[in-house]
Amino acid sequence: QVQLVESGGGLVQAGGSLRLSCAASGRILSINVMAWYRQAPGKLRELVAGITKVGSTNYADSVKGRFTISRDNAKNTVYLQMNRLKPEDTAVYYCNADILSADGLKRGDYWGQGTQVTVSS
Repeated sequence: QVQLVESGGGLVQAGGSLRLSCAASGRILSINVMAWYRQAPGKLRELVAGITKVGSTNYADSVKGRFTISRDNAKNTVYLQMNRLKPEDTAVYYCNADILSADGLKRGDYWGQGTQVTVSS
């Protein structure tokens, strides 16, 4: 069973930093795109940043220059370094990955359970 487990959320003051991690486990053959999404109360879930297997990245305009996404393919892990955090970054952050599983050679879109990030002003 493929799982994504996130860690690293918490409470931080505006201007501070946090680093999120998301590790994929299970019978994994390959992982294509890995990404971070977030959902604030009363809002739709939105893409924050994505990274391909070869390291190409894309970011939401609201986080460009402040957030950095990276991954360690050997560890099936994706990271999100968040600097100069703002109160409007407060949300539940979700990890997402496009994974080819050895279980029946199935490709699927997997989600983590979410981790809360709260930025106080």
